[in-house]
Amino acid sequence: MGRGLCTRVNRGDKMAAPMSIVEEIRTRVILQEFGVKNAHTTDYPGNYPGYDDSWKMADFKKNFRIDIVDMDENTMEFDMVGIDASIANAFRRILLAEVPTMAVEKVFIYNNTSIVQDEILAHRLGLVPIKADPRLFEYRDAGNEGEDDEEGSEIDTIKLQLKVKCSRNPRATKDSADPRELYLNHMVYSKDMKWVPIGNQADVFADINIGPVHGDILLAQLRPGQELDIVMHCVKGIGQDHAKFSPVATASYRLLPEISLLEAVEGEKAERLRGCFSRGVMELEDRDGKKFAKVVNSRLDTCSREVLRHEDLKNLVKLARVRDHFIFTVESSGVLPPDVLVTEAIKVLMTKCSRFLNELNTSNME
Repeated sequence: MGRGLCTRVNRGDKMAAPMSIVEEIRTRVILQEFGVKNAHTTDYPGNYPGYDDSWKMADFKKNFRIDIVDMDENTMEFDMVGIDASIANAFRRILLAEVPTMAVEKVFIYNNTSIVQDEILAHRLGLVPIKADPRLFEYRDAGNEGEDDEEGSEIDTIKLQLKVKCSRNPRATKDSADPRELYLNHMVYSKDMKWVPIGNQADVFADINIGPVHGDILLAQLRPGQELDIVMHCVKGIGQDHAKFSPVATASYRLLPEISLLEAVEGEKAERLRGCFSRGVMELEDRDGKKFAKVVNSRLDTCSREVLRHEDLKNLVKLARVRDHFIFTVESSGVLPPDVLVTEAIKVLMTKCSRFLNELNTSNME
């Protein structure tokens, strides 16, 4: 009987031990030498006794925030805190595939005597980012498109023209072998794509320079006698239909790294420990003439886990990531500023939520 009592007590101790680290399980992803611990979200209602993990609007408003860390003309880094990974990933996917832009959809090739095939050239033209605000245009209704609507209209189409002919340079020296000196217009760049206003576009967009975002994208190379005569129609679309409509070069996120020293590390060990992390993560601090390792900015760490390769160092630190702190990096293709893209992505997400709630209400009424 005594043996049975001891068994029950031991089992109770084993059950109690994990509950002492519940907060870490709920809020941290632990990086280990041969794997990742606490990778899955577990803070759902009823999973942990004593924790009320039910979703409340008041708690969400209190904990959720967006902090802009850095922003320039084309890139933006911001923190999204207090959100679940599923929502953060939905936001990332919307940025990639559901924020509309303008891109070349139809290519009318009247003359192409270059060595680039028509299909390849049309594909290259379609991938050139077009500087035009898609919010000022409507989606083109492909279902009602006929011969009369082939040209499009001023509210749904941008017309571009590419007309280049290569010729010999009469001023070139006889001994020259440089194509840049021998030929004129032998390099066709995206800057050669010229905007042709449709209807009243010349007045509406008088202050806007519509055309390729970058003028130095090489499209083709010509030789004397070869020419290109092409007309392009740009329409509004989303990356879900084709990658050419994606407004970002990249949109990604990572969890905020967290590095904790489990004990004081000094001297030569501190030097080696600092070298295991990215520059700026850890520095040496002088205390009474001795050098001690100190975590300065764990945000800069790439989580390479280099420190875990060293037997005498791997038990001195704890590597983790904050589960609900997402560091977003958005790089625009140049069509719209990154802050505008983020705002538009939020609007798309709100529209999706509204549509879902309307469907639920409709189902309940039926």
